[in-house]
Amino acid sequence: MPQDSDVKLGQLTRFIFTAPSWKRSLFLIIILGVLIDGAGVRAWVILPFSALPFSGTLAFTIPAVVALLLTKPFIEYNGKTMTWNRSALLALSCTVFGVIITFVALAPSIRLIPLFYAISLGFIFGLRLLVLVAIADYRISRMIVPAFIQSFVGILAGMLLFTPSFAILALVLHIVFGLGFAILIWMIERPLRRAFKIHGLAFINAFIAHMTDGSKGMEDFFREIGEEIFVPQVNFFFKRTNEKPVIFTVPNLHPGPMGEIGGGNLPKVLHDNFEEEMLVAHGCATHDFNLVSETEIDKVIEAIKKSQNDLTYSGLAGKSGRLTLGSVQILYQRFGDSVLLVTSRSPQRTEDIDFSIGMTIMAEGHRWFPNVAVVDAHNCMTDLSSPVLLATLTSTEYQGGSFEAMDICRTIPMFSFRIGVSHVLVPFNREQGFGDLGIQVLVTEVEGQRTAYVLMDGNNMAEGVREELLCHLLKNVDNAEVMTTDSHVVNTITGKNPLGMNVRTSDFLPFVMQALRMAIDNLAPSEVAASTAHCEHIVVFGSNRISQLASTVNAMLVFVAPLSLAMLLLAFLLSLIAYIVIV
Repeated sequence: MPQDSDVKLGQLTRFIFTAPSWKRSLFLIIILGVLIDGAGVRAWVILPFSALPFSGTLAFTIPAVVALLLTKPFIEYNGKTMTWNRSALLALSCTVFGVIITFVALAPSIRLIPLFYAISLGFIFGLRLLVLVAIADYRISRMIVPAFIQSFVGILAGMLLFTPSFAILALVLHIVFGLGFAILIWMIERPLRRAFKIHGLAFINAFIAHMTDGSKGMEDFFREIGEEIFVPQVNFFFKRTNEKPVIFTVPNLHPGPMGEIGGGNLPKVLHDNFEEEMLVAHGCATHDFNLVSETEIDKVIEAIKKSQNDLTYSGLAGKSGRLTLGSVQILYQRFGDSVLLVTSRSPQRTEDIDFSIGMTIMAEGHRWFPNVAVVDAHNCMTDLSSPVLLATLTSTEYQGGSFEAMDICRTIPMFSFRIGVSHVLVPFNREQGFGDLGIQVLVTEVEGQRTAYVLMDGNNMAEGVREELLCHLLKNVDNAEVMTTDSHVVNTITGKNPLGMNVRTSDFLPFVMQALRMAIDNLAPSEVAASTAHCEHIVVFGSNRISQLASTVNAMLVFVAPLSLAMLLLAFLLSLIAYIVIV
């Protein structure tokens, strides 16, 4: 299947990297200057009458060091953030470009070094302007001074090395390259501005601020492009005498896009806002249903609490069962007058299920059950992949299997039942794929049959992990399924961080089994009531927004390289004209 735009957007993360230590960058800056000084001395000895007095330390190292030291304070004075590592890397990069451009002059004539050094300073100014508006503040007017630091000190050095008139040539070239890069910035921003009415570079600023200090500024952009939706959310409320009540809820919202941004930590926020032990499974929703802000979760909480009013409890449940249709497996169980369906395609790739598929299943099930919960177990990742959409072969398997399961559930005998619940935190962090909730297990017992619903806080599982866990679980219970919350709190850059990729299954298996034993020990007679909460006016990314955004960004990337090259060639041509006119 060809990759959709949202997958291509995820692949853009290959352009993201971590800046090296400022100490390493500073060391390389100093070494460059020393090497150029050494080469200059040798050239003077060999060709004393043709060589120009030129100091690499004065021309390159000192401007870079000053820029390294002053850029961060200037940026932070304007209320933005920048790390020393990024400041140093930017200074080093500009130094390297400056060295390359300057010594291109050696090809035609060593006498052209002043011209090419002036060109390099103009280029450094334009490059710093582009980078700073991208990573610090998208407003060009505020970044002119920080961008000018390195090349300004370079101009002073040029006046000492050559003649005072060097400053005039260098300043003219600053204007040429500054205007060229400003036009390039405008052309880069234009597509996103027209399509989404947002500043693309401002969005990048917000993303970097999130990566640096946890800022949630990106939520403002998401809200600008977002739209309101109205979605149902099925909840099972279990109550037991002298035991903590339990809620099993299935939001048809997506816990993304990443980190703490939007609904990235939706399961944890929901869990912490209820006194009951709450298990937050993953419903039918793609990234189109990412919440634009964590504050939108308050509307979900209010809807769940409202649905708790006037509940009618039942002490009956049916035995669980499992069926397979095509690539889809379904674990089903009836509670009172409602039904729970847990779906999986493992060992084949299991990805987000579109909301329309879940709604179709729920609508069909309403012929027999007032509340139908459809869970995407989200438990097998082979690679970043596109969601399951309506009218595909896979969607028909989800629908057909669910219909068959519900048809079985409406006629099965009902018995009194017990449930047990457990919650075990694990010694693994988000970078290792584990969300804040750790592992939760709900065990049901109906007429001696025990079924374990294992919910792990994370974004999917590595291929084969679910099968390995089930192998051990089914030695202790009759039926089981392993699910993930799809929490994107474990994803800060890329969407690929499944359970089992960074931590071996054997390392967290003991915690899963511990949670299972605790849940079995917690078994107690129970009653259940189900409701469908109506989550209204929830602002999410919106239908097809991710695909539109990805298409726009990918189109931009196609044209950025040729546009940049054309702009640079024009700037170099204007530089030569300016040199001829001034000299």
